[in-house]
Amino acid sequence: MKARRQPGLHSGLGGSQVHAGHADLGKSALTRPLAQLLQEPLPVRPMSITHPAILETRSVRWPDEAACAAFAQALARSAAVRDAFIELHGPLGAGKTTFVRHLLRALGASGRIKSPTYAVLEPYEIGDLEASHFDFYRFNDPREWEDAGFRDIFGRPGLKLVEWPEKAAGMLPPADLRLDIEPCDDDDCARQVTARAHSAAGQALLDAAT
Repeated sequence: MKARRQPGLHSGLGGSQVHAGHADLGKSALTRPLAQLLQEPLPVRPMSITHPAILETRSVRWPDEAACAAFAQALARSAAVRDAFIELHGPLGAGKTTFVRHLLRALGASGRIKSPTYAVLEPYEIGDLEASHFDFYRFNDPREWEDAGFRDIFGRPGLKLVEWPEKAAGMLPPADLRLDIEPCDDDDCARQVTARAHSAAGQALLDAAT
């Protein structure tokens, strides 16, 4: 990403002039020779990263796949799921795709539900519901999201389910619900799930499933 030019700076400093409005050039700086000013590096301000607000965080355990299916079925019963963006985080083999399959089945999807690892996107029409299942694992650059035209899909109503959203960091809109799925070491726990609501819709989903 190209750094934005700082306000008040002109390329080449406009010949022999220094912009007097630059907040980082004090009175003493303006009196120094121009050659010295040109050799001094300009101050670099760190970019601020805005993180979505977390309304609530809850942890649940899935002792087996049946518990995963029950969680998905509870989400499917919430009206908020029809226009939700759900991020799925976790290592390979954590069960992200398994959860998506259970959720789409609970919503009424029929036929084969494929992993979008190679296709990146698998779309579904479930009655009047449009559902989009993304997997950005193979992205090498977040800008691939923009190049693929996915902004249009996220701009219209429907359920969006995204695996490996970190591969499109900075391009995706804020998620309504984030699920972190991690394998457990305990005998009575197959998966530990941390669910974070980032919006009113995410809160409604959280309330429905936990």
